[in-house]
Amino acid sequence: MLEPSAIVFYVNDLAISSHFYQELLGIDVEELSPTFRRFNLSNGMIIGLKDKHTAHLTMVGNGGCELAFTAANHEQVDALFLAWQQQGISIKEPPTNVSFGYTFIAVDPDGNRLRVLA
Repeated sequence: MLEPSAIVFYVNDLAISSHFYQELLGIDVEELSPTFRRFNLSNGMIIGLKDKHTAHLTMVGNGGCELAFTAANHEQVDALFLAWQQQGISIKEPPTNVSFGYTFIAVDPDGNRLRVLA
């Protein structure tokens, strides 16, 4: 069974949101890029902040988020992609290589993004 490993919030101002979560969580940013910040929680979960103005897909409304599932490898990503398609889950982006790995994106009934990545 694949369990969620991260939640990504799409934010309007990355600097303001980064500061907010750094103060709220009391931890430093682990990954710092022009469009993304990552906070590693002690329980293994990751909170990501993504600049919504640089996301390459049509965004959900304000407050939209992404639940990420980390797969072991490309083959598991592809297998989940096929399984989710067969279950009728809406796929928004097929498996593709991006700067942070091999990934695809689906959405739940409310339009929240579900990302699987290796």
